[in-house]
Amino acid sequence: MTNWAPAFLPTRRRSLHAASEFAALAASIMLHEESTRSAQASAVFPAAEGLDAVGAGGTLKVLHHPPKARRIIQLFMGGAASHLDLWDHKPQLEKHHGEPSSFGEKVEAFQNGLGPWMKSPFAFRPYGESGKFLSDVVQPLGAVVDDMAFIHNMSGRTGVHSQATYLQSTGFDRPGFPGMGAWVTWALGSLNENLPTFVVLPDHRGFASNGPRNWASAFLPASSQGTIIYPQREQPIEDLQATADYLTPAGEADGRQLLQRLNARYNSQRPGDSRLESRLRSYELAGRMQLSAPEAFDLSQETAATKAMYGLSETGGSWPAEINIPEEAEYFGRKCLIARRLLERGVRFIQIWSGNDNGFPRRNWDSHEDIERDHKPLAMGMAIGTAALLKDLKQRGLLEDTIVLWTTEFGRMPSTQGSKGRDHNP
Repeated sequence: MTNWAPAFLPTRRRSLHAASEFAALAASIMLHEESTRSAQASAVFPAAEGLDAVGAGGTLKVLHHPPKARRIIQLFMGGAASHLDLWDHKPQLEKHHGEPSSFGEKVEAFQNGLGPWMKSPFAFRPYGESGKFLSDVVQPLGAVVDDMAFIHNMSGRTGVHSQATYLQSTGFDRPGFPGMGAWVTWALGSLNENLPTFVVLPDHRGFASNGPRNWASAFLPASSQGTIIYPQREQPIEDLQATADYLTPAGEADGRQLLQRLNARYNSQRPGDSRLESRLRSYELAGRMQLSAPEAFDLSQETAATKAMYGLSETGGSWPAEINIPEEAEYFGRKCLIARRLLERGVRFIQIWSGNDNGFPRRNWDSHEDIERDHKPLAMGMAIGTAALLKDLKQRGLLEDTIVLWTTEFGRMPSTQGSKGRDHNP
């Protein structure tokens, strides 16, 4: 079965569409940016002014070619979103809906999803000058469809969620390899020493398959791993700010300095171990982030129109037990808006996750039981935030050198599982 992942970037730049390409992208940028120095960086990232475009701590210093992309946002739909129900219109499924499925060859299903052909429960309509057909559950993307490139001819190697998630996150379908953002961090370093280079915005309900291993550093220095941020929480970065009432700012600073001296002494006796060095750097970064991060997360600086565009009009209060569109739009849109603010401040690589690991009731895209029940709120919430992000990046002049990659483990099958669900296979 065809696997599919669209790249949301201007159609004239569509060659970088798979996870394994980002290591090459990082290497390409590494080999050129020192010669361009900080002029371009400071123009795009006001907070990065005065720093080399290659960034603090980058590994290589001279680039072969001028970079075309300077920032990356990866949108990952955990659980395997169905391309057939979002933007891969299949008129023949409508014609043959309910007929026994026949694939012309032996097909390996993950479960028992080889039932009759099944049309999408959602209507499709053409959008934009391109006339691209999108389903009604991603209708907000119609306004930006001409700024998107769709790649419909991809195939996968596995129908197992964990393996396929590794493939999309690291370029390999097994554990033990660095995440894409870790490669970028290791290669290019930081454009803003007050913020992480690689940021991960997980689903608010929990991690997807493999958890933090999707953004781990593996055999790269530990300092290159992703930093987890929860924009919807009172403290978006865990343990960044002290909350105990007996701690004072001066006492906390003294404690950090003492711990830093002890760690430095310990580290000097054990050369070659990057773990403690990474911890030292993380403490230093944490100290700087205490001042810079709150400003980056402060959405009171955004206009009411901007927040509404991202789906944040319904913020606050409690949500019903059932998965629903306003909740999905609020959480996904908030992450997209925070991502734009972080890009403006020099963060190079951001992952935004939708859907956690498997559980019941479903809170991810793994719609074995009911496509309409699960995909409708998840897809609409994703589409509201993504459309706003693309519009916002474009109006600020950032889309020209930002790659926004939408991806998922694999697609889903055109046949029925049960009466309303879809199975998946490679």
